[in-house]
Amino acid sequence: MCLVVLAYRPDERHELVVAANRDEWFKRATAPAGFWKDHPDVFAGRDLEQGGTWLGVSRRGRFAALTNFRDPPAHRPGAPSRGALVAEFLTADGAALACLSDLRGRADRYNGFGLLAWDGSSLAFLSSRNGGVTVLEPGLYGLSNHLLDTPWPKVREGKRRLAETIAHPFGALDLLTLLDSTEAAPDAELPDTGVGRDWERKLSPMRIVAGDYGTRSSTALVVTRAGDVEVAERTFDREGAPTETVFERFRIERPARARAPSRRAGFPLP
Repeated sequence: MCLVVLAYRPDERHELVVAANRDEWFKRATAPAGFWKDHPDVFAGRDLEQGGTWLGVSRRGRFAALTNFRDPPAHRPGAPSRGALVAEFLTADGAALACLSDLRGRADRYNGFGLLAWDGSSLAFLSSRNGGVTVLEPGLYGLSNHLLDTPWPKVREGKRRLAETIAHPFGALDLLTLLDSTEAAPDAELPDTGVGRDWERKLSPMRIVAGDYGTRSSTALVVTRAGDVEVAERTFDREGAPTETVFERFRIERPARARAPSRRAGFPLP
């Protein structure tokens, strides 16, 4: 995943609104979004080489999305797949803060990443490059291949489009539309991440079309405070043409809360 724009509790109705583009080499085998056979609660696309994913949501009320931190000199070809971290959180039971705090101690095993995780009640972020775990307040956030809210042109434009979209009635398909910009950023605004000016230019659009590498899919997610989920994924070919759109609705199945013991049961209450 190389661009995620997200609105967390933007209004009284919505809990989480996400629009994200996944950029990857087209030679990497990928399964389209769907419920996983080995984890039926998880709805996500899947990397068929390593078994992980870049973004997913579960019926149990969990969401995670990961972007790579672009730093070619520090890249280690033999490091474990970062997609496993998203799958790990989606299938876990712990709170987002606890899960990311645990991951913080072993984050250096992986190539650089930024990870957003929502556990149904709180949203947290971990960057492997600054070592901090942050519990996020309601608001609008953007993440590309650097730190959270680094103001790269695509991040700024994505947040602007998201804010504009959610100011009116919207659904997941509207969020897919806001991601669909292939316009490159002006050279003067390009970051310098070590890949050279030509590649910085190719990688600067919200949706990338660059031959054998580019935006493989766009994903949109809407979670209401009532627990209704709407998710859509649109995939693209090497020429940037859409090939398939997956659309799914379901409801989060939250576990029943245990009733507090009464005084008659012999347990003191505060």
